[in-house]
Amino acid sequence: MSMEYFSGLTETAEIANSFGMLTESMRITFAAVMIMATISIAIFMLGMYINLKKWGLGSEGYSLKPSNGSIFTFPKALAYQMSAKGHGHGQNIFVTLILDALLQRRALRRSPGRWLMHIAIFGGWIALCIMSVAMFAVEIIYMVGIHLISPEVFREMLSFPNDVFSYILLFGIIIAIFRRLFIAKARESTIAFDSVLLVGLTIIVITGFIADGVRNGNFWGFGMQSDLAPPAALFHVVISLFFCIAYIPFSKYMHMIAGPLTLLANKGGE
Repeated sequence: MSMEYFSGLTETAEIANSFGMLTESMRITFAAVMIMATISIAIFMLGMYINLKKWGLGSEGYSLKPSNGSIFTFPKALAYQMSAKGHGHGQNIFVTLILDALLQRRALRRSPGRWLMHIAIFGGWIALCIMSVAMFAVEIIYMVGIHLISPEVFREMLSFPNDVFSYILLFGIIIAIFRRLFIAKARESTIAFDSVLLVGLTIIVITGFIADGVRNGNFWGFGMQSDLAPPAALFHVVISLFFCIAYIPFSKYMHMIAGPLTLLANKGGE
């Protein structure tokens, strides 16, 4: 079974190319996305392995010698720090996860404007990621013969929240760009990692809007023909998979993982 993915072009869609025919090349198959997703996840896992090896070179305690670089050293040290015996501020783990990691209250205390930027980008990105995983799960379940809900129906259900969180993410990106253009302190502290992150996120959001616009004929389609929907969707899917999954361990994205882990190790606090 070959199921179209993200493009919205199902086997019954009455969308034709310039010659009046719906060709196989116009479709984005589930198998193609699966291959790209597998490659992206493999690169992500390799990057995490490299990071764990690097973190495993640290000392497991004050004044102790560096460890041997095992990938199990860091999880072991983190588990100890989170236990009752570990050092830190002693804050409840759920309070740390919700208030410090998820709601980022420490950033709010320092700068409400910067917090708004971070929460919009983080919240928008996480929500879109969760919805993509949910869509993927529905596709898988449907393909194995469990027809709880049609992928097309589920895709339509996600359409509105997908738009909402896409605009939230775009709002955060606009704030980040504004800060780096017009606020001297933010501009002076900007490094290549920041620029690559912003450019990548901007491309992903804009191409997502364009792919949806071409498919549905709304404003973001800029009047382009519907037969351009599959390549537009394919470009968006490819860059999203590799930039938002494969690139994470090698970029500033890594702070989304390292930051909460550090907070957990310190048991909250400043």
